[in-house]
Order: sequence, then structure tokens, then C-alpha cells
Amino acid sequence: MKTPEPIVEIAATGRYLPSNVVTNDDLASVVDTTDEWIQSRTGIRERRIGPDDLLAAEMGRQAAAQAMERAGVEAGEVDIIVVSTATPDRWLPSTACDIQALLGCDNALAFDLQAACSGWLYGVTMAEGFLAAGRGEVALVVATEKMSNILDWTDRSTCVLFGDGSGAAVLRPSDGQRGILSAHHRSDGHLAELLHRPAGGVRQPLDDTALQSHDHLLKMSGREIFKNAVRSMAEASDKALQQAGLTGDDIDLMIPHQANIRIIEATAKYAGIPMEKVYVNVDRYGNMSSASIPVALDEAIEEGRVRPGMNILSATFGAGLTWGAMVWRT
Repeated sequence: MKTPEPIVEIAATGRYLPSNVVTNDDLASVVDTTDEWIQSRTGIRERRIGPDDLLAAEMGRQAAAQAMERAGVEAGEVDIIVVSTATPDRWLPSTACDIQALLGCDNALAFDLQAACSGWLYGVTMAEGFLAAGRGEVALVVATEKMSNILDWTDRSTCVLFGDGSGAAVLRPSDGQRGILSAHHRSDGHLAELLHRPAGGVRQPLDDTALQSHDHLLKMSGREIFKNAVRSMAEASDKALQQAGLTGDDIDLMIPHQANIRIIEATAKYAGIPMEKVYVNVDRYGNMSSASIPVALDEAIEEGRVRPGMNILSATFGAGLTWGAMVWRT
């Protein structure tokens, strides 16, 4: 299959991470766990946890402002803002509208997207379609996650996995050489209860019973999530590579969702990509949900791991269940 000509490119990226580092030993002092237990099962050594008054919108603003500065984009030039978050500061209005106001992007359409860990790749595809249809020239895709606020800090099976952070990218029409080559996304709502927050919506309103049972916090069936994550990310990677007319041998760098080192290793192996070509920062940040890929991408660019002319593959998986993969040329 011939490699398609890209229509939209990722022009610049940015990230924001809280300064507070929480190590596995720190967690061992408040929950029944150990550094060895966490590292052996997840590869995580530490994560960033923001203070209580740090809002998702402010984290998103910081990452977005950095990406805009690097792209040479003024606030008034942004045509659309897509924000992925599983941790909105409030239910109404959207976090995207709050970020729009903070940035002063008064000409932009702004809305939230909820696809959990898959949200940033979903958002990039939505923004790509908007620009490809000629509805604008500049898109801003932000993922901002304050995961620490939805964790049950008495549940060692979940609270050790996640961290806070935000990543963003500016998208523009491509020159036909660099940009998005393919994307494949899927979801399966039949598996929703493998990773969910039972209470807090219309289905189960937040009340004293829900608060006491911690049903407003994240619940996860770890074993089933692992199995579905590996299978789904591998399938999505296959589809995206086929659509791009490439194989694993053509990929110069894989930047996967940073949930668990075992999931990353299994997905890379299935795609035929050696680990030396895989960017990993889960050890330093844990799972930042949809912010994981844009933060990793921004770090990889800063470290010189991403250079012009490279083929990049990203794959992700999250609550919904949702999953997907994307291939682009830098």
C-alpha cells in the first residue's frame, strides 16, 4: 500500500508537570505497598502530584502556551481547541472553554472530549478532520489530567499507578511532506465497568453513601484491563501501520501510552519494534491518562529523540473501553 500524503502536521508541542515528586517509598508510608512491589509490576518509580488548588485548566493553559510559543502562534490565530480530560475542574462549562479564556483565544471553537487515556489521540484526529475540511488553519489539542483528585488513596491497586500532568500540541495544514499519515480508533462500551467511576453522574448521583463507599473514585479490574490493553493496542498499531503503508521496521520511534512497562513491552514486541526504539517515561510519571503521550512526545523532541523525517507510531488504550493508534512523519 502506498504511503498517503499527510494533510495536517503537528507543528509544536508543550507540557506542564507539577513540581511535587511522590516516590514509591512515599506511598509505602501511607498505603500497604513497597517500592519493589510497584516497580516489578508496573515499572513506576515516582509520579508528579499537584497541590489541591492546582486546576486542570491551569495545567492545560501552561502546556498550551508553551506549544503556541514554539509554533509562533498568537492567541487570536487559534481556530479550534480540543481538550481531553477525565478530571474536569467542573461539569459545566467545559475545561476547554476555561482554557480558551485563560489563553485569550477568543476566536476559537472550544470543547472537551472524554475518551480517558485515549483522549489526546482522539483529539488529534478530530482536529485533523477540522483542518482538512478547511474550517480553520490552527488547532490546539490539549490533554490535562489531575488524576490525584479521583484516586482512592486507600486502594493500593490503583493509587500507585497514576500521576498529574498536561501536554499540548499545535496542529497546522501540512506541506505534504510531514504530518499525520494514518489513525485507527475503536471503542467497546460493553467493557465499561472494567475501568470507571461509578458515582457522580445522573446514573448514580453523588450522595453520602457514594462518598462513604468511595464510589465517586476510580475503580479498575487490573487483570482484565491488562489483557484488553495489550490486545487492543496491538490491533490498533497493526491497522494504523497498514493504512500508512508501513511496517514495524519502518518506525523510527514508538511513543505509546505510558500505563505500565509490561503493556508497553508487549505492544512493542507485537508491532516488531525493539525497545531501544520505544520512548518510556512511565518510571518517572506513572500513568497521566490522556496526557501521557503528548508529554512523552514533547520530552522526546526536547531530548533529540525526534528528528526531521522520522516515522512515529503512538498507541493508546483507556476507559470506555477506548483504544487507538496513529502514525505520523516528523
